[in-house]
Amino acid sequence: MLTDEPPRPLHTVLVANRGEIAVRVIRAARDAGLRSVAVHGGPDRDALHVHAADAAVALPGDDAASTYLDARALVAAALSAGADAVHPGYGFLSEDAGFADAVVAAGLVWIGPPPDTIRALGDKVAARRIAREVGAPLAAGTRDPVRDEGEVRAFAEEHGLPIVVKAAFGGGGRGLKVVRDAAGIPEAFAGAVREATAAFGRGECFVERFLDRARHVEAQVLADAYGTVQVVGLRDCSLQRRNQKLVEEAPAPFLTAAQERELRGSAARICAAAGYVGAGTVEYLLGGDGTLSFLEVNTRLQVEHPVTEESTGIDLVAEQFRIAGGARLTGGPVPDRGHSIEFRLTAEDPAAGFVPTPGPLRVFRMPSGPGVRVDSGVVEGDAVDGRFDSMFAKLVVTGRDRPQALRRARRALAEARIEGVPTPLPFYREVVVDPDFTGDGHTFAVHNRWIEERPVAVGPGPVGDILTVRVGRSSLPVPVPGLAVLGDTAARIRQESAALRRAETAGASGPVVTAPMQGTIVAVAVTDGTRVARGDLVAVLEAMKMENRVLAHRDGTVRGLAVAPGDAVSVRSVLCEIDR
Repeated sequence: MLTDEPPRPLHTVLVANRGEIAVRVIRAARDAGLRSVAVHGGPDRDALHVHAADAAVALPGDDAASTYLDARALVAAALSAGADAVHPGYGFLSEDAGFADAVVAAGLVWIGPPPDTIRALGDKVAARRIAREVGAPLAAGTRDPVRDEGEVRAFAEEHGLPIVVKAAFGGGGRGLKVVRDAAGIPEAFAGAVREATAAFGRGECFVERFLDRARHVEAQVLADAYGTVQVVGLRDCSLQRRNQKLVEEAPAPFLTAAQERELRGSAARICAAAGYVGAGTVEYLLGGDGTLSFLEVNTRLQVEHPVTEESTGIDLVAEQFRIAGGARLTGGPVPDRGHSIEFRLTAEDPAAGFVPTPGPLRVFRMPSGPGVRVDSGVVEGDAVDGRFDSMFAKLVVTGRDRPQALRRARRALAEARIEGVPTPLPFYREVVVDPDFTGDGHTFAVHNRWIEERPVAVGPGPVGDILTVRVGRSSLPVPVPGLAVLGDTAARIRQESAALRRAETAGASGPVVTAPMQGTIVAVAVTDGTRVARGDLVAVLEAMKMENRVLAHRDGTVRGLAVAPGDAVSVRSVLCEIDR
């Protein structure tokens, strides 16, 4: 795609990230003939990305705040390692304009859009203003951040429900609360502000009309420093949980020619108006009635970028390197050469509402063969650390068209084997045969609330024994491949499963409220003596970048409150009791 050589070729790139994206960028650097430098905190000293890089710099800390979120430490690491450029990956500081400023001020090349562009598009209110000025499709929304829940209520009265309260800064589903009932406005506003402040350091939120049961579609953009903007391809990322993506594919299927033109044209206009440089993604919602609405611009590489790479043949990270070095974009539109589907591999339990469940990967064996790509930040025996994101790898499957990609996906998912932590693999095996997703016999019916509205039962594997789990309100038999031949281990698994069911039953009838997972308490909605009804909010617990509501399991009075915001809790820790 880029045919001229950059006037300032890079030599050494520091990768300011961890996990699978750090490994991905390090490999691209090696392909491009660049030296790579990894960074790591204490828990990651033996991580795959550290061993993959040409050099590594230890950061003085064990958590995200003191390592991958410490801009000063990262810039110092780049300078000490002799790097001339910094690639931020995604997450952490990848969309932090202050970090980009610090990198540039240190005389280093920032592999991303200019800091001022990050600021303009990182403010969702300002981004909507740009979209409106260039004629991009937009749902009704507030032109400025709302000051309090009263303004949220006024917007709802004018435009109707449902609405969505969204963080003005940030993304990834953080600080986003959908309101379907006016009674939920106070909690939604408070929750969005709290999440936004915790995740992005700023709590401003705006409100817009929520397109219910909408598809999530997006345009992958590349732009150079000379004003050329190209849309490389379109993706569909509609299959989500908690407003965060699970399955993505490219090209986006089942769009009309008019919708494709509008997506490509408006994405290019938005990025051109914002002075965009590098790789970025313009996201949209597509309502069931055909309404298309601009959502946001992600000023970084996306988790789902491999499906665009595999379906077009464009190495987006290599293009980032070349654009950062001053190369020009050349050539015309990029044609699709196949169809690609990505499955995020996360340490989450689909039978318990995709609850994050960190732990060791006792078995991690991925498929191979034609059309299969695995981007991983771990090897067998590594642990998924609860202090970071729950995603540890991605399985990407490509075919000449969507039917072949689906067939290969079924084969690859059947071959994959992961033990030690629950993952969505059994769920994915059902998704790729579900008519809503395959489109067999009718139109593509997946939308951004499909999982919540129509949970998919975990289906049978090729061999194995059975455990009983719950999905929503249903009890389901879940085949566990290989369980029958594990002897004493199988007996222990069954005993632990039975014990968990007994604990759940006791909690449902007894007074104790316990933590459903390991995490950090970010909000407490009750005090000793508070009267609650079954279903009332007791606390909010954050685990692996997701907020989880802990609800009262019965009517009564709160006694013995044992936690406060900021407290770390382990699974089944007692939070309080509810006396009748």
